[in-house]
Amino acid sequence: MSELTYREGVIRALEEELERDDRVLLLGEDVGAAGGVFQATAGLFERFGPRRVRDTPISEQAIVGCALGASVTGLRPVAEIMFADFAGVCFDQIANQLAKYRYMTGGQTAVPVTIRMANGGGVGFAAQHSQAVENWFLNVPGLKICVPGTPADAYGLLKAAIRDDNPVLVFEHKQLYPSRGPVPDADGLVELGKAAVVRTGSDITVVATQLMRHRALDAAEVLAAYTGSPYFPGGLFEQTFSPGYLKFERGPSRPVTLEWATYYDAADQAGISRLYGGIHIAADDFAGRRLGSGIGKKAYALASRYFAGTARRR
Repeated sequence: MSELTYREGVIRALEEELERDDRVLLLGEDVGAAGGVFQATAGLFERFGPRRVRDTPISEQAIVGCALGASVTGLRPVAEIMFADFAGVCFDQIANQLAKYRYMTGGQTAVPVTIRMANGGGVGFAAQHSQAVENWFLNVPGLKICVPGTPADAYGLLKAAIRDDNPVLVFEHKQLYPSRGPVPDADGLVELGKAAVVRTGSDITVVATQLMRHRALDAAEVLAAYTGSPYFPGGLFEQTFSPGYLKFERGPSRPVTLEWATYYDAADQAGISRLYGGIHIAADDFAGRRLGSGIGKKAYALASRYFAGTARRR
């Protein structure tokens, strides 16, 4: 186990996959000699050369279109969209071409494309470079979406994405690049579709991804300090459920959303028959809050036996 930054986890994953499989290549704006605008591809151009680490023109449509074409001819491209906000420029390529190609060929063609995007705000890049946009793609059949929140997830989910035969969007939160944490030394793949319970409790469940996972854990520490207070005489114990992976399609017409079983199994293990605290969805922008509202309603519909009240939005 090594202590790495989130950024170093991304670099290690890319380096190992480029080394492991000659079909893997990187492409995007400034991913080559410059090492990427966030230095998340630093050193790869020098090691693997311009054939496999390719700088592209400033054209998101061209980047995604090139990646799609490369994938159906047998390669496994990893495309970078410098800022996730720019996915709006190439939305048609992602939603109408990349996501549907395997379905439209009746499964005859795999589409092993990974698209990396720097996501989220809080680092001074202004409005058009600071959005959390994973919610734009959650209702697009045929896409898998990864939202790593730790260096280990950034490493393991990216490797799993590159090895998958379907298009996978990997959102890397800008504020997390310098964060540090343990990362496995040997091929620590993180299974796509598997969420994690990162703190157990008995009163409240918080569902959070990326940066909000860390803020939810900080909030849990604050709440734990209320034990014995006149407001919470028995304490308030918070369970944090962190889905590093949001949605995928299994086959052309079988949508699967989140891993609800993780949440419900955790409730069963804790011996919870009714959840008076309920589920709290942590989101860092307006669109994320709308997404959270939908997740809450879905959770209530699927597991109403756990809930003492009704689903409501605050």
